[in-house]
Formats: sequence, C-alpha cells, structure tokens
Amino acid sequence: MNDTKKTGTYRYRILALLFAATSINYFDRSLMGVMSPDLIEWFGWTKQDYSLIIMSFQTAYAIGLLSMGGLIDRLGTKKGYIVSIGIWSVFGMLHAAVGKSYSFIGFVLARFGLGYGESGNFPAAIKTTAEWFPKKDRAFATGIFNAATSVGAIAAPFVIAAIVYWSGGERGVGDLVNWQIPFLITGVLSAIWVFFWWKTYQKPEGHPKVSPEEMAYINSDSVMENQEKIAWARVLPKKETWAFALAKVTDAVWWFYLFWGAIFLADKFEVDIKNMGLPFLVIYLLADVGSIFGGWLSGAFIRKGWSINKARKITLLICALIILPVAFVAITDNKWLAICLIGLGAAGHQAWSANIFTLVSDVFPKKATASVVGIGGMVGAVSGIISSFILGSVLDNAGNTGFFWAFLVAGSSYLIILGFVHLLMPKMTPLDENLKSVYSLD
Repeated sequence: MNDTKKTGTYRYRILALLFAATSINYFDRSLMGVMSPDLIEWFGWTKQDYSLIIMSFQTAYAIGLLSMGGLIDRLGTKKGYIVSIGIWSVFGMLHAAVGKSYSFIGFVLARFGLGYGESGNFPAAIKTTAEWFPKKDRAFATGIFNAATSVGAIAAPFVIAAIVYWSGGERGVGDLVNWQIPFLITGVLSAIWVFFWWKTYQKPEGHPKVSPEEMAYINSDSVMENQEKIAWARVLPKKETWAFALAKVTDAVWWFYLFWGAIFLADKFEVDIKNMGLPFLVIYLLADVGSIFGGWLSGAFIRKGWSINKARKITLLICALIILPVAFVAITDNKWLAICLIGLGAAGHQAWSANIFTLVSDVFPKKATASVVGIGGMVGAVSGIISSFILGSVLDNAGNTGFFWAFLVAGSSYLIILGFVHLLMPKMTPLDENLKSVYSLD
C-alpha cells in the first residue's frame, strides 16, 4: 500500500485501538441477539416483546448518533470516545441486574442506555480515520476496524456457549444459568481499552511519536483546516449528507442479521445455544473478508488511476451484486447453504459499509465527519426500528413467512439504494472547511 519504513507506522497503533473498541462494541451488542431464543423462552416474551426491546436500543442509537456525533466533533476524538464507551459499558453491565419479574421494562431501559452509548463508536472511529489516514487509504483502514464488528459477533456465541446453559439440559427445561455473566465481561474489557486510549491518543500533528514523514503522508491528499466547529445543523441541508444517509438505510439489514439471525436458525433449523457458535463463525468470518476486501478494492482502483468517484461507486455496485443471492435464504431447506448465503450477504454488506463510511471523509472536511456519520447512522437506526417492529409483528401473527420477505428485501435493497445515491451525488464534489464545493472527484 505504501513504504511504511519511510513514512512511519504509528497510525496503525491508532487503527489497532479502533479495532479493539469496535470489537468490544459488537461483542456487547451481539449478546442479546445470540441469546434471544433462550431469553424469549426464559422470560416468556413474545416475538413482538423482543422486537420492542430491540427497538429501544435502536431508538436510543438513533438519538445518540445525532448528539454523540456533534459531541465528538466538539470535545475531540480522545474525550468523546471515552464518554461513549463509558456509557455503553455501564448500561451493558446493568443487563445483569434485571430480574424475571420486571424483565421487559428492565431490558428496555438497559438496551436504551446501551444504544445511546454505543452510538458514539462509529462517528469517533470515522473521525479518527480521517485524522490519521490519507484519502487513498481510508477505505482500507475503515475496512480493517469495521471488520472488528465481526470479531465481536463471532466471540459472543462462543463465550455464551462456554458459560450459559439450561439446568435441565434442553432449551425451556429448568433454569437459564449464568446468562448475566457475558454482560459483565465488557465492563472489564472497556476499562482496559480506556487506559490504553488515554495513554496513546492525540491528534497526529501534535503527537511526539509521529515523524515528519508520516505527518506528510497523512496530509498528502488533504488540505489544512481551521479550528472552527461545525454543528450538525449546518451539514443537515447538504445533499451529500442525505446521499450518505440513504446508503445507511441498509443498516436495517445488518441489524436483521445481528438481532434476528439466531432466531431464524433456531426456528427453522433448531440450532440451540450450544451450537450457535459455528454458524456465526462462518457468517462473520465471511463478513470480515468482505470488510477488508471491500476497503482494499476501492483503494486499489484509486491507485490504478481511477477517480475517487468511480472507484467508490464501482466497488459499491460489486457489493450490491454480491448481496443479491441472500434473497433465497428463506426458501432453502439446507442449513449450511442458508448460513453461507447469509455470510455472503454479510460480506457484501461489510464491504459496502467500509466504502460508504469513506464517502463522508471523501467529501466533507474532517471536522464535520462525526456529525455527518451521526446523521446517517440515525437514519440507518430508524430504518432498523421500522423493520424490527414489522418483523416482530409478522412473526407472531403469520409465523416464519416473515423471514421470506425479510431476506427478499435484504438481498434486493442495495442496488436500488445505490441508484438513488448516484442521483443525489453524481460527481462527489468535495466541500471545503466552510462546506462550499471546491472541485470534482469525478
């Protein structure tokens, strides 16, 4: 990618911390989804109850993305990230205090706080990437830390399988034992991360361990910006903001895999809590490959001389085509074919995600990236809220036919959305520090 001996490598230490934070974030977030068939059985929830609990997380996530993105732009990445991870750690551990007599309201409140705290992760990580990497490397760097979402999602079922069990040996028989412990683990992991982040992070231009050569490489395709803060209300009217937000509607598909995937596998193929690890390993390893490959691919196109506009959008088109076969998941009776198709869809989504995040830093100044990511993420969370509510209602009233429509939408939506993104932002014209157009990336 470049001669790191000449430019230095400290930026990759920062990237490693982003990877670790995102792993913790998704480990914590995934626990509920992996245990969902058993928690529904243990607490006596309906599918609609479960969807409302998930919606409380997504609602707080949507609210948090608006406020957290702006907060991170104002406080700076170092302090803003610590506020975010502190909130999600406390509420993640509070899940363990919920009792059976008040389980529904307890989980609604715990998930709400968790969602609000976790909303800061991606605005902070994308802002950090914009600060530490040149544009030509940002999609690859984003693909690396975005792959950590799969690491967290892979770890969750294996940790749960090792700790949580039914005292009667089968789901629904006896008590669900140790379900609280996985929720407590993230508190310890988060405390360790905060220590290293506080010790390591500051902006590259003032960092004593960043060489002049590395600083020059980081700024090789960027311009210097003033220190004026940009409120999210200023970026809200920009069509480029809404192009990104529209692309984030596909977050509903990722929420679907994360929070409903275990229920689909349990209901259709009778996969229990002790055997959920291997299917999740396959799905999220494929997702990891997609995240890293998708980030690398658009960068490779740019290094071949393609414009940023062409490189990003051709990569997004490839992602959308890869995702199409997931529409057939619900009509197959072969468990491993279904798992592999979900994995293919997850891989395409993560490649898509790495590139749409990079669209923000391609077009907006660094000081506005967290706010724009927050607005787009809010739109993605709202789309997840709507889809969760509809799916929970359909599954309770019409059985598993709801999964047929869910996978059909999951497979076909990316191509349609890409067409609208191109109409809104045909040339990806960058905006200067005052949000004025400067030149075309076409």
